[in-house]
Amino acid sequence: MKPENKSTLKYFLKDDIRQETDFRSTDQNSGIPMPPIEKPVPPDARTIPLPEPEALEIGPIAFKEAIAHRESRRKFTAQPLSLDELSFLLWSTQGVREWRQKNALRTVPSAGNRHALETYLVVFHVTGLEPGIYRYLPSRHQLVLESTPDHLKDRMIDAALNQYFVGSGAVTFIWTTIPYRMEWRYAEASYKVIALDAGHVCQNLYLTCEVIGAGTCAIAAYNQQRADSLLNLDGDQEFVIYMAPVGKI
Repeated sequence: MKPENKSTLKYFLKDDIRQETDFRSTDQNSGIPMPPIEKPVPPDARTIPLPEPEALEIGPIAFKEAIAHRESRRKFTAQPLSLDELSFLLWSTQGVREWRQKNALRTVPSAGNRHALETYLVVFHVTGLEPGIYRYLPSRHQLVLESTPDHLKDRMIDAALNQYFVGSGAVTFIWTTIPYRMEWRYAEASYKVIALDAGHVCQNLYLTCEVIGAGTCAIAAYNQQRADSLLNLDGDQEFVIYMAPVGKI
């Protein structure tokens, strides 16, 4: 790679763009309505309520212990996750803890509270759920069934560049981004903070997995087109940004 190209890519990690962006001309400051906090649900879609967070009986674990034991794990047992455990993982990574008018305060930080991510689940072994692709609805704490494609495990592995362990756990989390949610407020300064937000979410997944005796491994290497195709995304207005399989250890 030529040095000038490296400099261009390093620019993404810097915050010079914030001084160069005219925030007076953002869609927010132009009076354009705020985009929805999550994708809409088709009227005929099948939704699945999840156990409410306050009702979950999850075994206690010391915070220090969870941090000390956190590591990337690629070997999982055949034991399924319970729906309670999946509910806990979802609430911990994108759940709503408080509503303030139109703003949903979640369990993870996000630049400007914009939360430009969607959580999809490729479910293999979760008690009470058929295998398939689901999307989490934070506002309702529910799942919506997106599709039940054939050869799901093979397609998941193929999308992850043949990293076999993405198909050997109970469920694989896939996070997508809808950049406009962030662009509406931050325009050209949006893209670095979207990536930072994904890191916040995945770290919460790591720590929550420790609580339930599960493991995960963050994956940033995947085939973009095949991953987007698996979720039926357009690859422009919404696309895959991160993924992590979860399984019992």
